[in-house]
Amino acid sequence: MSKHPILSMDVQYASELTGLPTATQFKRWARNTIRVDSEITLRIVDEAEGLDLNNAYRQKDYATNVLTFPLAEEPFIMADIVICAPVVAKEAKEQGKTLEAHFAHLTAHGVLHAHGYDHEVAEQAELMESIETQILTKLGYSDPYSDAAPYADNE
Repeated sequence: MSKHPILSMDVQYASELTGLPTATQFKRWARNTIRVDSEITLRIVDEAEGLDLNNAYRQKDYATNVLTFPLAEEPFIMADIVICAPVVAKEAKEQGKTLEAHFAHLTAHGVLHAHGYDHEVAEQAELMESIETQILTKLGYSDPYSDAAPYADNE
């Protein structure tokens, strides 16, 4: 096995939002997050699809920013990750972040979920947030939690 984990990633655009990051950007963010070889499908969606998925899989009647569907964790990661572009744009604006920085953060967040990380209890949330902060600052972005409240029930 190579020194760095191998990423196989398909990026699907199913959103009308303009100014979305490129597939190359999404792959760079994921590559800097994965811990083991990973096969990921990343789908960027609009609010209707995000709402349908969140309702079907989490019984939540709203579109959330990111949903992760882990398919396998052994011996490598397989996952589908869905990011709802309009929700990300709204959050970025509310939090005073660039769209790019927030997409980078939510890509890392979704990939960490695929690796089994969660934020349902405080200790796990703190660990996940610290890993996200390390990844984002290494990529040249500011700490995603410096001015933002931790994830509440928007996920």
